[in-house]
Amino acid sequence: MIDLYTTSTPNGRKVSILLEECGFEYTTHVINIQTGEQRDPKFRAINPNMKIPAIVDQDGPAGNPVRVFESGAILQYLADKSGRFMGNDAITRLECQQWLSLVVTGLAPTIVQVFYWLHHAPNETSEEITAFGRERYSEEMKRLVGVLDFRLREYEYLAKTYTIADMAAFPWIARHEFFGFSLDDFVGVRNWYNRLSKRAAIQRGMNVPS
Repeated sequence: MIDLYTTSTPNGRKVSILLEECGFEYTTHVINIQTGEQRDPKFRAINPNMKIPAIVDQDGPAGNPVRVFESGAILQYLADKSGRFMGNDAITRLECQQWLSLVVTGLAPTIVQVFYWLHHAPNETSEEITAFGRERYSEEMKRLVGVLDFRLREYEYLAKTYTIADMAAFPWIARHEFFGFSLDDFVGVRNWYNRLSKRAAIQRGMNVPS
């Protein structure tokens, strides 16, 4: 059994998508980040960085419980546990790692900055600084989506097969309207998104927590 500590954000949903794809049994524990539950000492013992998602696998290596935090590490751990979704040959595994890294270290944190400047910049922040922040990160977000698009105009998936790199990217792209970009500007991403939207496991994972 796996305990998933999460909330309804793209970072959380990438893990629930993989759990659904793998068919692992798991229990969802909702962490209310609006009220600061991520700073509770009990949760900090699971994730010292005090962010979601995190998991505790009660049947970890050698049958012992193990905690895993940081979404990219969780995806790799679960994919390794299942023996799926990282590619079945050296080149595909390398592609998976590259695109996963781009999403986790590039696209995701950039979109978080877009969210901040669009919705959470302090009222006392000058209009000039707010406008600069919005433009700076919105342009970088669109550039990175364009990198995905360049790949996905040629391939069905980010790697040669469906992998955790796709699962990592999907929940961020799913919020495209909220983050201020149109899929009509990225034909490859749009076609990829429409294909993946039909996967039952993605549909279920995107509804966690319900």
